[in-house]
Amino acid sequence: MGRGGALTTVGFMSLGCPKNLVDSEVMLGHLRLKGYRITPVLEEAQVLVVNTCGFIDAAKQESVEAILQAAAMKQEGACRKLIVAGCLVERYRDELMAEIPEIDACLGTRDIEQVAEVIGADAAFDLDPNPDYLYTEASPRLLTTPKASAYLKISEGCDHACAFCVIPQLRGRHRSRSIESVVAEARNLVAQGVLEISLVAQDTTDYGRDFGDPDALEKLVRALGEVEGLRWFRIHYAYPNRLTDGLLRAMAETPACAKYLDMPLQHADAGLLKAMARGGNRASFLKLIGKVRRIVPGITLRSNFIVGFPGEDEAAFAELKGFVAEARFDHVGVFTYSLEEGTAAYDLGDPVPKRTKEARKRRILELQQRIAREKNQAYVGQVLEVLVEGAHEETELLVKGRHQGQAPEIDGSVLLVDGEPKLNTIQKVRIVKAHAYDLIGEVEEGGLEASTAAFEAAFRSRKG
Repeated sequence: MGRGGALTTVGFMSLGCPKNLVDSEVMLGHLRLKGYRITPVLEEAQVLVVNTCGFIDAAKQESVEAILQAAAMKQEGACRKLIVAGCLVERYRDELMAEIPEIDACLGTRDIEQVAEVIGADAAFDLDPNPDYLYTEASPRLLTTPKASAYLKISEGCDHACAFCVIPQLRGRHRSRSIESVVAEARNLVAQGVLEISLVAQDTTDYGRDFGDPDALEKLVRALGEVEGLRWFRIHYAYPNRLTDGLLRAMAETPACAKYLDMPLQHADAGLLKAMARGGNRASFLKLIGKVRRIVPGITLRSNFIVGFPGEDEAAFAELKGFVAEARFDHVGVFTYSLEEGTAAYDLGDPVPKRTKEARKRRILELQQRIAREKNQAYVGQVLEVLVEGAHEETELLVKGRHQGQAPEIDGSVLLVDGEPKLNTIQKVRIVKAHAYDLIGEVEEGGLEASTAAFEAAFRSRKG
């Protein structure tokens, strides 16, 4: 592949959350529509695009390392143009262009549908960012997730003012797609073979409030339940004080809506939650969780928490730890606080030592591991519907899938050790063994041979 001629081959590096992944897939869709060839082999690419995350320090560091890797490849290989996109651009556009001269152009979060024009321009392309940009079902999109699963972004931006978060500055004000647009895209995805959709946004429960309908998510749930061929869809990133009884009833009454809710609570200590500009407390959250479980029987609950926020002393941490023990979530994620310029909490500094943060994170995760193992034991002997995805990361001798209570990438898996799994289908699987993160199952019919040694090695790697 020589240095002359038109730029036709693009390599893509996508970092960050599922919402960012949707942006990457829209960019890839535009590139494919304009005739570019997408290569998974970055060394072959004439153009490299890095879609970055800029949420917290660890994500920023990962993004910078990816940009530097791409810059080195441009210096050494066939790459002739480097484009950087995403949240890091919104925060540090000028610094990136000044410090990394290999970057040819930057695309912000509202510029992504101009990616082909930027790549094709001989000189600096005059971007026309739209502050109200929102992709729709008409936006071209190239899926990068496994064939039967996809993310669907129902809104963009955020109107909350959480003290630790810079997202509103990066993504703009909250703006929702119409119910008709979301349903149309769901139908498009099903036509491509998608069986499972994960609904994502900065706050899914804020959906529709910008166009004056606080019950829009409830209506959307019921509308998606009518999409023929859509077997499961689940809701992520729900804000606790926006969960209405009507929404919960819609979830319970819609068969295709997975009985699953991802509800980041961030903490349980009233003082810290107030300092985070979140509100709530241990008692109010326990009451809410009780209501959710009552209205949606058998629901799987996931939450995320921040440890080490300024002012988190041992008493506040004990409140969080006690809450996690009492709430008994199915899945929990824990993040250490990251001091970010531009946030309301920035002036509070970062007084909790890193070592203390990491120790607190470890203590919560160890507690949750015990809870998850106990809860998973209840699945043993049950027959569950499992979406069969493909080979396990640790060995091709094991096939993995997920049941409704396991979201892509963030939760555990069902490892299939017997039977005849059929990829990209939903099959009935009998659970025969449980670990903290993963379940072991047998497809109800057939006789798949699985290596016991490979099986044990995979589980040792999960520490479950």
